[in-house]
Amino acid sequence: MAKVLAVFRRVHALRERYYQAAIGKDALIALISEAEIAEQVYNSNAIENSTLTLDETEKILRQINLDRLISEREIFEARHLARVVAYIDRMAGSEDLTLDVMRLLHKMLLANIRDDIAGRFRASGEYVRVGSHIAPPPEAIQKRLEQMVVAYRASQHEHIIKRIARFHLTFEHTHPFVDGNGRIGRVLNNYALIREGFVPINIKFIDRQRYYDAFVEFDRHGRTAIMENIVGRALTSSYHKRLAYLEGKTIMPLAEFARSQGVSHSNLINKAHRQTIEAFLEKGDWKIGT
Repeated sequence: MAKVLAVFRRVHALRERYYQAAIGKDALIALISEAEIAEQVYNSNAIENSTLTLDETEKILRQINLDRLISEREIFEARHLARVVAYIDRMAGSEDLTLDVMRLLHKMLLANIRDDIAGRFRASGEYVRVGSHIAPPPEAIQKRLEQMVVAYRASQHEHIIKRIARFHLTFEHTHPFVDGNGRIGRVLNNYALIREGFVPINIKFIDRQRYYDAFVEFDRHGRTAIMENIVGRALTSSYHKRLAYLEGKTIMPLAEFARSQGVSHSNLINKAHRQTIEAFLEKGDWKIGT
């Protein structure tokens, strides 16, 4: 419990620093968000077993030819998810998160990929299974999502990490769409965070197994502890990255920083994973602002 409270306090302090550092730097904030889109797309698609690398994802978004044959679906998935991420960055601050917004984002994601299911919840007879979890029947989706949104809005007294963790787990447990639930669920996290004045998070592919463990914990025991840890570290890392740029720090690879300080690189990597130092992942490399 003490560790959880420490993370909550750290996020609160980082958020205050961010608001101070962000004054008069809207253009820089926009550049950081724009540069982050490819990483958001790569990680979210990779969690869903996409074969694209981060470099290939960047090339697709920049309309550069690739060195190997890629399926049309993977190309569409990358481009469409990038469009969804950019849309959320623009609109989340001014538009409430509703079931209609969820359907709109899903339609944007799956247009020209699965037009038969894009933009609608599962219909009668459409059941889905994720691992050993069989999602609730289609007839229960509307009510469950309405209750999820109400519960999220009614929990303002709780820390944002707990609220996002429960929101995300409930959405994924419901699995309202035939396809695209994981990617939509992760962008909805950011919609909610931006809507409440926090920075977006990027759940990394390297954390995929821990991420899956969080769903098992919720499905079997109704607990959210693992997802809270994932969201907390992701939110802390997102603030660390933005503050490094906004506060004008010198950004260097963690390995280089370790050499300059004469300390163990592996020890710093462990601290970076735990987010007990102000390190962040950027294009697959751990970096830190000094």
